This record gives sequence, structure tokens and C-alpha cells, in this order.
Amino acid sequence: MAESKAPDSTRRSEKSRRAIYAAALSLVGENGYAKTTIEGIAARAGVGKQTIYRWWPSKAAVLLEAFLDLGEQAAEAAGGDGAYEIPDTGDLAADLKLVLRATVDELNDPTFEAPTRALAAEGIVDAKIGAEYAEKLLEPQAALYVRRLRAAQEAGAVRDDIDPRTAMELLTGPIVHRWLLRTLPLTHAYADSLVDYALNGLAPRPPAPPGSPGPSGP
Repeated sequence: MAESKAPDSTRRSEKSRRAIYAAALSLVGENGYAKTTIEGIAARAGVGKQTIYRWWPSKAAVLLEAFLDLGEQAAEAAGGDGAYEIPDTGDLAADLKLVLRATVDELNDPTFEAPTRALAAEGIVDAKIGAEYAEKLLEPQAALYVRRLRAAQEAGAVRDDIDPRTAMELLTGPIVHRWLLRTLPLTHAYADSLVDYALNGLAPRPPAPPGSPGPSGP
């Protein structure tokens, strides 16, 4: 007789985890975060709700992990290994416009929009989720800009005295503000204008001619 094999609990758990991720993302997209429940996620995923509670403390924690996994899958589908850096072609403006346009596309993509809005809103009222969202998603993204801007400083394309983290917020903050509040359309042209406006303030300043008044004037 052929030897029977015991079920692989690791594979079964991974299959369930993937089903839960997909269920959480789809339900938030279809019904909104407020109407999404652990029971609904469990039913959609075909698992018991105790399975979810064994792995996550709340629906926000499920959604956050599902969203991070979605980003990793998107990076892999694009031909990457999950790691990402802002390109350094030597043209800082072009590199920043490229990544900000990609950010605009992601925020406008229904697949990403609903969970991103849900997590941003939940992070405001739940300090723990907000801190985890910042640590696992926002800070790694901020670090990409900081590294690219530091490289630009070393190349002389950005003033030595600017703080790269603050400069990053000049670029990304307006996009998040417009997107969260839905004030105006989020477009590539808007992203390009942010880069142009920010770099005009970050570009090296020529030395003042001898005897000229200081920045505040006479």
C-alpha cells in the first residue's frame, strides 16, 4: 500500500492566510471599512472566525497585513524582488516625477485606494494601528526619498543645509492632503508641479555679490 501523508499544516495555514487577505481587501473595497467585519472576512475566506482571531487582534490588523502583502505582490509582479529604490539617473527632477506619478496612479487605483483610506482613517483613532502603519509602510517609503535626496546633496543638486526628511514632506504631503480631502483631482501634472515648486526652493543658491544687502534687505 502507498504510504499516506499527513496534511501539511504549513501549506494549509498559508492557503487560509491568503484567502483571508483577499477577503479583507475585497470586502473593504465593496462595502467600506465600517461595514467590514471579522465574521464577514471569515465567511468570504471560508475559515472560522477563531482562525482569524488566533492570528490577528482586530480587523484593522488583518487589513494592514493584507495591504502590506498586496504591495509586495505588486512589486514582484513588476519584476522586482520586493525591494525598491527611487532611481538615480542623475536627473533629480525626472526621478522624483517618476516616483510621484507612480504614487498618484496607486492612490487612484481602486485596488489600493479603499484599504489605504481605511488604514489612514483607522490610524487616526487607533494609536497602535497608526504607529504600526507608520512603522511598516510610511517610514520605509520616507526612507526612499531621504536616500535619494542625500545622493542629490552629494552630487551638488540640492543644498547641503536642507533636511532630506523635511524636503520629502514638501513633495509627498500635498499629494496626501489632496487625496485624503478630495479637494481637487490627483493627476500627473499636479505631481510634476510639486517637484518643480519644491526644487526651485531646494536648488543651490548662488553667493550674494559683495556689498549686497542680506536676505531681509536694508
